[in-house]
Amino acid sequence: MIDIAALRDSVPLAGTGVRIANALHANLTAPALVAHALRKNEGRLSADGALIVRTGVHTGRSVGDKFVVDEPGSTEQVWWGKINQKLPEAKFAGLKARVQAYLQGRELFTQDLYAGADPAQRIKVRLVTTGAWQALFARNMFIRPPVAELAGFVPDYVILHAPEFETDPAIDGVNSTSAIALSFAEKMIVIAGTQYAGEIKKSIFTVMNWLLPPAGVLPMHCSANIGPGEDAAIFFGLSGTGKTTLSSDPQRRLIGDDEHGWGADGVFNFEGGCYAKVIDLSQESEPEIWAATHRFGTVLENVVADGQGRLDLTDPTYTENTRACYPAHFIPNVELSGRGGIPRNVVMLTADAFGVLPPISRLNPAQAMYHFLSGYTARVAGTEKGMGAEPQATFSTCFGSPFLPRHPQVYGKLLQSLIARHGASCWLVNTGWTGGAYGVGSRMSIAHTRALLGAALAGELDGAEYRTDPFFGLQIPVHVNNVPDDVLNPRAAWADPTAYDDAARELVRRFVDNFASFAELVDDEVKAAAIKLAV
Repeated sequence: MIDIAALRDSVPLAGTGVRIANALHANLTAPALVAHALRKNEGRLSADGALIVRTGVHTGRSVGDKFVVDEPGSTEQVWWGKINQKLPEAKFAGLKARVQAYLQGRELFTQDLYAGADPAQRIKVRLVTTGAWQALFARNMFIRPPVAELAGFVPDYVILHAPEFETDPAIDGVNSTSAIALSFAEKMIVIAGTQYAGEIKKSIFTVMNWLLPPAGVLPMHCSANIGPGEDAAIFFGLSGTGKTTLSSDPQRRLIGDDEHGWGADGVFNFEGGCYAKVIDLSQESEPEIWAATHRFGTVLENVVADGQGRLDLTDPTYTENTRACYPAHFIPNVELSGRGGIPRNVVMLTADAFGVLPPISRLNPAQAMYHFLSGYTARVAGTEKGMGAEPQATFSTCFGSPFLPRHPQVYGKLLQSLIARHGASCWLVNTGWTGGAYGVGSRMSIAHTRALLGAALAGELDGAEYRTDPFFGLQIPVHVNNVPDDVLNPRAAWADPTAYDDAARELVRRFVDNFASFAELVDDEVKAAAIKLAV
């Protein structure tokens, strides 16, 4: 613990606007943070030593409580709307001052961390929080600097994290008792009124999505791995669509499971850890993630355990969005540098709740741009506050619209140019339903999905025979080793082909309606590749 009298205006809180007035714990390691979390009754240990915590009423992101400060230097570049709500500078100043005053009188935990495995694109992040377990979460999730680099650490961005401080809409100009407010001018993020730690990681992802495009680097909501031939692959997708599961492959080294950049030198992870959804996680299907979940140093959010600390990963009592947060090196086959080469394969994961998309299809570059901007998937239960158990069909542009501070066309054009420059193969993979819509059909077999992806990444589908889907214009392989041929034909998987046709037409209509907002922003080649209603 830091000596308060000697360090009233010391380095650990420099740049935060908070002065030390109570106990301060700076850059503690995992064992010390676990000890403090237990001392403060923030959680309890599982039978295997993982820290189990509850996040209260907020078991997912509060998308309606995210704000960007309306500042002269950035206002013309921000994609304003429901995702990035405007917060006046004066309101942010007041909110920041209230949170600073709140933090100043409390026991605090700070962590100095990096975001970005590429030193040329890296930012320094300082978290100030009242929670020992949230400090451990951040330490697991971001890149931990060597001890020698902590001396004189000057943050580029500061997070003031006050999970138990309730905001006041009448005073702070926000929508509820919670707020996530980001100022690009002050390089500061204020998170208040929510215990859900995912807000910490996604706030910095939003910052990276702001900073990197002007440097010609594409920030991506994706996982990434490297094959035996040093071939990198990236997997776009929203939470719950399989990014973490499918990139944790014993035959390929994991770069990261959620957030990456694609620049001139290849792919690099923004983070130093993984944040896996663990509802119904099985040791047989996902042994690497399962092992990481049962380990000291891991943080388990809203996971159910019995009185002896034995986990029940099938129990959704608190939420379907149960999570495990652990450092990347807990996965045995990991690329510790967090970096890889130019991707040879770009995979777009969609959990199709209609059950009509094929399990895998090949995309040409124009189709890849179209599906990237469309970002069709089903929002899986619990990833956002207020969602029920049933998946909801949605379109999340660039497979990450909640985290995009700039207009989607900025990211779309970057991806289009990178694919064209490097000739990457592109694939659309349905990890959702087959044989019927949600509630009637069944979830795609993970064994089949792994076999299909393995064939695609190994180049086995380059010379395969393809057929064209009549509804979506997708190229579907006719045969893939170790996968039954009828699995590749979604219409054949339905008991009633006419019902399949009706569902497919409905999804086509939704694609068309969604793309109307982007149609004037893309070139003629992408317009030609767009899904269209049958004449």
